[in-house]
Amino acid sequence: MSVADKLGTGSSFGHAPRGRSARGRAKAVAQGDVPAYELLRLRLDEVSPTPLNPRRNFGTDEELTRFGEELRQAQLAACVAVTRDAYLALWPSHEEQIGLAQHVLVNGERRYRGAVHVGMEALDFVVRDDLASSREQFINHLLKENLDREDFDVIERSRGVQQLVDVCAEKSARGARSRAAEQLGRDRSWVTNQLALLELPEELQTMLSAGSLPERDGRYLARHLKENPGLEAAALLEHLKLEKAALAQSKEQEKAALEAVRSQASAAGAALLSVDNTPTEPGTAAAEGNGAAGSLSADNEPNGPDGSVSESASASTADQASSSALLSADNNQKGTAAVPKQHRSPAAATKISLEDPQQIARDLALHLTQEQMAEVVQLLLEQVSPR
Repeated sequence: MSVADKLGTGSSFGHAPRGRSARGRAKAVAQGDVPAYELLRLRLDEVSPTPLNPRRNFGTDEELTRFGEELRQAQLAACVAVTRDAYLALWPSHEEQIGLAQHVLVNGERRYRGAVHVGMEALDFVVRDDLASSREQFINHLLKENLDREDFDVIERSRGVQQLVDVCAEKSARGARSRAAEQLGRDRSWVTNQLALLELPEELQTMLSAGSLPERDGRYLARHLKENPGLEAAALLEHLKLEKAALAQSKEQEKAALEAVRSQASAAGAALLSVDNTPTEPGTAAAEGNGAAGSLSADNEPNGPDGSVSESASASTADQASSSALLSADNNQKGTAAVPKQHRSPAAATKISLEDPQQIARDLALHLTQEQMAEVVQLLLEQVSPR
């Protein structure tokens, strides 16, 4: 007896798990213990691509050769297919197109074509008839598989969206675009923009597929064509050229106007102001600081340009203008030394005008204490009282 036979009869190997029988697997699927699909190795001559795939560009011969050789080394992702019966239940008119194939490809047509191109005989597949439960479900899955691919060009995507809208319209034409947008997780305006690209002339669609015409420009031309039906590709491209030139000119004019405003503001020196909000001229700041031009004295009377009191200043401040404009904490004028009012010498006394009684009172209040003012009032009453 060989070693393999002896190992096969051991207790550990005798309890190795065995694969399910067909009856056991069907029961497990019905109970939800295992998925309804599994990995299968299918011969490529038994599989047919679906005619509904919107993708048309699968790469050059060189790219297909390189991709096929990579698949020969290792297939990292399985292709997805449905059985012939499940597919024909949805599209019986496709029987001639799929021929005698027992399975119809849903996802992985580039892998399928790459393998065929290098002469491979089989690939790994997952058979999922649950994707063929309805036309909407089948098209939705077919489109989603390609929607986010970088090499899925604009027109291929638009054709796929059109297929989904057509299938949704089979139930009811009303709201077909909204239902398609919901299936794809997009809004209705996105679906409308995709369908509008298919209204462009064939030449422009080719440019969109090749990437020489940006999708944004394609949508703009589709709107212009809707407003002006019957325009040929050349007329649409000429309109796009003129529109871009006008937009560029408008931007240049806006830029020039902005530069002009900035230059004027810089020349006027609008941003440079002195402390008293007077525009500062170069070289004059120091002189103005020394002369204290435009500043206010402590009694808020404006000084003239030469430091003297303006003509509108009150006569009661004429004496203060000859000395410093600063006041001490007790509102006494500051000279070289602060002297109380009652101790000032007669020589420093201010001459009082006797023409206006109110002015007399103001002048006295500036130079006398409260007690002195009361004494003066008492003396004046005695002078005017009848004897």
